[in-house]
Amino acid sequence: MTLDLTTFPELNTPPRLLLGPGPSLVHPRVLRAMATQLVGHLDPSFVELMGRTQALLRYVFQTENALTLTVSGTGTAGMEAAIANMVEPGDSVLVCVAGYFGARIADMAKRYGGEVQVITKAWGEVFTPSEVKAALDARPAKVVAIVHAETSTGAMQPLDEIAQIVHAQGGVLIGDAVTSLGGIAVRVDEVGIDVCYSGTQKCLGCPPGLAPITFSPRALEKLDKRQTPVTNWYLDMTLLRAYWDQGRAYHHTAPISMNYALYEGLRLVAEEGLEARWARHRENARLLWDGLQDMDMQPHVPEAYRLPTLTTVRIPAGVDDMAVRKRLLDEYNIEIAGGLGELRGKVWRIGLMGFSSRRENVLTLLTALDKVIHG
Repeated sequence: MTLDLTTFPELNTPPRLLLGPGPSLVHPRVLRAMATQLVGHLDPSFVELMGRTQALLRYVFQTENALTLTVSGTGTAGMEAAIANMVEPGDSVLVCVAGYFGARIADMAKRYGGEVQVITKAWGEVFTPSEVKAALDARPAKVVAIVHAETSTGAMQPLDEIAQIVHAQGGVLIGDAVTSLGGIAVRVDEVGIDVCYSGTQKCLGCPPGLAPITFSPRALEKLDKRQTPVTNWYLDMTLLRAYWDQGRAYHHTAPISMNYALYEGLRLVAEEGLEARWARHRENARLLWDGLQDMDMQPHVPEAYRLPTLTTVRIPAGVDDMAVRKRLLDEYNIEIAGGLGELRGKVWRIGLMGFSSRRENVLTLLTALDKVIHG
């Protein structure tokens, strides 16, 4: 068998401006880090890198949790790791669903044998502490899961009071920070999030492939008291923590180059400083919101709960969703995304995350969008 190599040209991707819900643009330093010489995943230099990465992750999560690590997989792997380790068959689980990814959590919890209760809000709204308390008063839960930054709606869910309510009735709180970590404050320890996970491809400005995750002492106590083994071997924290602690017991072959990328991405976060980084995301989001307002386009989420990292904007009446996005891609090399689920065909999703969150990118998008819509 022979192959005609002319049908397999050299890799040459177009120069896209990634302003969708992820992946976001990757800093050149992160790309260079990925080209670093490989070593083994148990090499002393890589083991040392793992320790430094954990320290940087604790800084970004704002936690002192000992078990803070990365799962080899995307943000969804982080979600599954949280559910697989915290939910035993028969556990009562409350999932707060106000978008696509809340629904995914509920689906996972059912697959792991949880007795799942779901409370819902309209897509783009957030839960009040009293709504969560009412649900738990009616049916206490060992595990409560909620999305901090809902990628499908652009809504930011306050968690402080909800965490207190969950703990008061004896549960652990799982928080999805896939679209918030590194772009807005997550404050794991201060808020009291027991398991918090994210992805590398959004506000951390790295390629997709790793899922940062952290477990509080309360979560580890629940893990250690399990009556049954964690069903998912690959994501079992009783095994993974033996690889990430000082013993470094073999578990799987870590994606070395992705760990290089994350380490450099986290160094960039630390160099900028969390407060400055959050301020940059807020300022660029404000520039986007003001520009959309000037074009008579309305964000879907009220400003009080609107994510600065991802904006859902309502598609104007009479405007063809797919045609606009295709022209942005074909004529301007700009990627934005359409809506998911209940918001499909109703909104565009514009991401300003990590290295993508820059003033020049906002102005480029606004100019191109105005030309495509208004000519």
